[in-house]
Amino acid sequence: MIFNSAEFLIFYPLVLLLYFILPKRCKWPLLLAASYFFYMIWNPPLIFLILFTTAVSYVSAILIEKTESRRKKRLWLCITLITSLGVLFFFKYFNFLAGSVISMWNLFGGSAEEFSLNLILPVGISFYTFQTLSYVIDVYRGSIKAERHFGWYALFVSFFPQLVAGPIERPENLMPQLKEEHKLEASNAFAGLQKMAVGFFKKIVVADIIAEFVNAVFNDAAGATGFGVLLGAVLFAVQIYCDFSGYTDIAIGCARIMGIRLMQNFNRPYRARSIKEFWARWHISLSSWFKDYLYIPLGGNRCSRARNYFNIFVVFLVSGLWHGASWTFVLWGVLHGLYQIVGAITKKPRYRLYEKLKIKTDSKVFMLGQRIVTFLLVCFAWIFFRANSTADLWVLLGKLFTSWEAGSVTATLSSMGMTVTAALVTVLSILVMSMLDTMCDEPRLTENGTASRQYTLAVVTLAVTAAWSLLLSVGGASAFIYFQF
Repeated sequence: MIFNSAEFLIFYPLVLLLYFILPKRCKWPLLLAASYFFYMIWNPPLIFLILFTTAVSYVSAILIEKTESRRKKRLWLCITLITSLGVLFFFKYFNFLAGSVISMWNLFGGSAEEFSLNLILPVGISFYTFQTLSYVIDVYRGSIKAERHFGWYALFVSFFPQLVAGPIERPENLMPQLKEEHKLEASNAFAGLQKMAVGFFKKIVVADIIAEFVNAVFNDAAGATGFGVLLGAVLFAVQIYCDFSGYTDIAIGCARIMGIRLMQNFNRPYRARSIKEFWARWHISLSSWFKDYLYIPLGGNRCSRARNYFNIFVVFLVSGLWHGASWTFVLWGVLHGLYQIVGAITKKPRYRLYEKLKIKTDSKVFMLGQRIVTFLLVCFAWIFFRANSTADLWVLLGKLFTSWEAGSVTATLSSMGMTVTAALVTVLSILVMSMLDTMCDEPRLTENGTASRQYTLAVVTLAVTAAWSLLLSVGGASAFIYFQF
């Protein structure tokens, strides 16, 4: 089941109604049953995979907490890591690794036939695996207590708003909230509906419509032009932000109406002035997860410069692989790692140069320039992310730097279906989305707004989203991009 489907418009209000009328003791079974039903809509047998991952991490955490032996604690932690990551590897990476090994073997003179298993990638497996791992690791570190109630823990793993695409929640934030008694409050309802409306606007009005233009470029790499690749990359930057942050907004809004606050996952990432800042604003739950459970254990920045750069590279290499079983994702992660390393190496020389040239680094013009450069670097990397294959990737990169013939702009726009009307509607949709995204930012409302302002914005946002969606929706519910991860 996806948020932008007719089924969800029936499912969610019904769950919400029962949640607020049932007594407290019945709420967690309701949410757990609803979450499992929500997931089983895709593929019922895959519910056993979630149950297996949940059971293993649940038992391991209790055993880790009960034993006094450091050695046994590590043993149970290793068992959890091997089991959970093993399941993730088998379903997500087995075919990729097998294909890569066979290709490498044949490249060096071997003769092996292609081999792959007919595996279905479980929706959201990367998200709930990381969520269970953070729980077990935190218990191992002693930062949280192991949950003894299997039902509450199972609900933490499978809570339906954030089950399939995050945010990747930490146990110390979500689990206590799930146990609390929540009543319907007007402030939560308005804030949640407002957040959901912005999310639906991003997905239905912006992302789904832009997807048609993006697909016209990336699904025909051979026919692309330099301008087409550039425009496609910029539009994909908008598409993936609206698609993923749109999902997050809807998830946060769904939970907020129930009185549960999920963590922020995006903070206007394209306003970043550096790649490092971009990753502090983009997919925050994943970035912070890698920081806490991979980067810092590797040594973080409390080591030599060379080792620090190595740690950064490893994190982004793994991040790329986490996003998908393809060399395009790996290269995308490597590229972002190189961005960070080069940025760190050149930071001091760059600022010494700015001083010599008497460039005011705190001026609005300079900061705007930083944002533009960062955005272009991110867009270039998105080409790696969006390319359908490594073969298409090399073609697209070649076109980007060579195919700029006279008249290519008009031909490209025509091939993409980008008429004057379509261009104006797209630009206007992006502007409206940006305005709603800024106006409805909860920290800004909390800091500067009033209750009446919040309610007014909620009503306006709902009205604009509903009207625009009815006018411009391309029809049919499309899956969110991050469902494939």
